[in-house]
Amino acid sequence: QVQLVESGGGLVQAGDSLSLSCTASGRRPSTYSMGWFRQAPGKEREFLVTMRWADGSTDYADSVKGRFTISRDNAKNTLYLQMNSLKPDDTAVYYCAASPYSDPGHRDYDYWGQGTQVTVSS
Repeated sequence: QVQLVESGGGLVQAGDSLSLSCTASGRRPSTYSMGWFRQAPGKEREFLVTMRWADGSTDYADSVKGRFTISRDNAKNTLYLQMNSLKPDDTAVYYCAASPYSDPGHRDYDYWGQGTQVTVSS
């Protein structure tokens, strides 16, 4: 099992940047593929990006491609999401997730953090 804790959310203005962190603990977190998702009020959870554990390759949703960047530091068991050029539409609760699969895509994640709120004002 893996436990995930997100941090770094907050209130920012449109155009600002924000970096989220997700610290993992448990059984060999570095062998899990990781992803970031978000959920805005009244909307379904939205996939943002995945990073495959084997080679570090990534896939981004079109909505964040070019603005958001995922990275991980296996020595610190920490996943990051650097968010630039934030828009009010980026307002949501942001979640990190872990998957034991090499290529989990948008769905196959077994472990979730509690989420961190990001609010972007116009």
